[in-house]
Amino acid sequence: MSLALALRKQGISSEIFEARERGAGLMDRRILAISHGSKQTLEWLGAWQGIDATPIHHIHVSHRGHAGRTVIHAEDERVPALGYVASLHEIHKALDKAINAAGIPYRDNARIDNVMSEPAHISFNAAGESLQAQLIVHANGAIDASSVANGDIHTQEYDQHAVTAVVTLRDAPKYTAWERFTPDGPIALLPFGDAFALVQTCTPETVTTLTAMSAAEFLFQLQIHFGQRLQFIGCGPRYAFPLGLRYRRSSIAGRQVWVGNAAQTLHPVAGQGFNLALRDVRELASVLSAADDPGGNETLKNYARRRQVDRRSVIGFTDLLIRAFSSDNP
Repeated sequence: MSLALALRKQGISSEIFEARERGAGLMDRRILAISHGSKQTLEWLGAWQGIDATPIHHIHVSHRGHAGRTVIHAEDERVPALGYVASLHEIHKALDKAINAAGIPYRDNARIDNVMSEPAHISFNAAGESLQAQLIVHANGAIDASSVANGDIHTQEYDQHAVTAVVTLRDAPKYTAWERFTPDGPIALLPFGDAFALVQTCTPETVTTLTAMSAAEFLFQLQIHFGQRLQFIGCGPRYAFPLGLRYRRSSIAGRQVWVGNAAQTLHPVAGQGFNLALRDVRELASVLSAADDPGGNETLKNYARRRQVDRRSVIGFTDLLIRAFSSDNP
């Protein structure tokens, strides 16, 4: 939806093909950290005003068992906020409303398959129809390594799971995010209204135990892992999912581009996945606005070249954080 709106801003017509029912994303209750730049992109797309977001004015980073800390303040960086926290449900709703207002065609229950690239177009099937386009952009969905036969997918398993929940704290500083590195993996707390969105990393052996605990038991173990800097007093429903790194070595092929999670699925340690995806979107829309043939080989190479440094840097940075800090090695 973000890409379709960005293309419309550049005067390029597009159509959305959704494999699920339209609105399925409204059921996704994940909570995202949105960078200052991503907020600007969503404003440009006309979607930000519909999102109920909590600003992050301070970020506190520490490593359990080690002296020292890093504290980052928005005023030092001369921005109104270091980032914002919003539910994916809210973001999806705002983007869907903007898509409706723009009159962009949206086909649901229309999974694309039987893709065949030709010199002047790309053909495909969707919802029982045979169709053609100049370019297909795979803009959603996690990477399925089993579907790629040529080894173009890099995979890295971290032997970690994430447990997520909304928690409440006693007398916690407002608009402050916390990142606490522990031997079992990082614990992140993002301000979310009057509460905090929690991501606790754990081993596969303990994830079932953590999700099965009573709220009181879960808060007790969380307090031990996080330390006494904050006091946890309440916890909502918990959800768990495995963590790893997957990315396509090349995000382009014959008249096809992969952006966002379809191109790279990251560890959530630094909250970079959605922000990287929006930078993919904005760059692709910019490149296509100057292209005679949106799916031309040189056009796609230009896009890949312009995204290479940012993409590699974020993938490497998040991978390094996990390897460096999820350890007892001094």
